[in-house]
Amino acid sequence: MLRYTLMRLGVFAGCLVVAWGAVYSGIFPRGFGASNLFWIVLLAMVLSAPISWVVLRKERERASVQVAGRVERMKANLDANRSQEDAAEAHSQAS
Repeated sequence: MLRYTLMRLGVFAGCLVVAWGAVYSGIFPRGFGASNLFWIVLLAMVLSAPISWVVLRKERERASVQVAGRVERMKANLDANRSQEDAAEAHSQAS
């Protein structure tokens, strides 16, 4: 998951540089007053989302499999703990 996050940040950073260059070269309009930085960040987010969706598909699926495996292990551990508690409670009530 960390690898996917770092790759996503890399795509965003690249888009941020491209958006900054496009705004300052006049390809995209500048923001009004102090909102120029906000405008560049917004442009970078809009550009990076579809790029990340397509380019990082395999990495996203790999991260999804890892997360699903962790969730299943946690569920199994919770069920094991519940059954141990139930057995201990039944044992204490029987005594």
